[in-house]
Amino acid sequence: MGSGHRDGPPRTTDRGHGSAGVLAHPHSPWERPSNENTNGLIREYLPKGIELTSHQPYLDSIADELNDRPRAVLGFLTPREVFTKLLNDNVAKTA
Repeated sequence: MGSGHRDGPPRTTDRGHGSAGVLAHPHSPWERPSNENTNGLIREYLPKGIELTSHQPYLDSIADELNDRPRAVLGFLTPREVFTKLLNDNVAKTA
């Protein structure tokens, strides 16, 4: 077996608004570590095999807890703090 990079590096794409995105290869979780980490955090609340609830307040509470959990990749800020800062910075630039 090889190193797992038989398809080459991740592909990039122009999204039509001046910012490029990266497309990870299918079945290559090492190309999207933040996504895989978030999936693991969600699995703490909703293990595989459990029927997803349609009880929206419960799902909202899971999202709130995850958005208020500090992340090393964000400099130990919460996703909510980073999102709020981005919004405020962009509003300040457009004002």
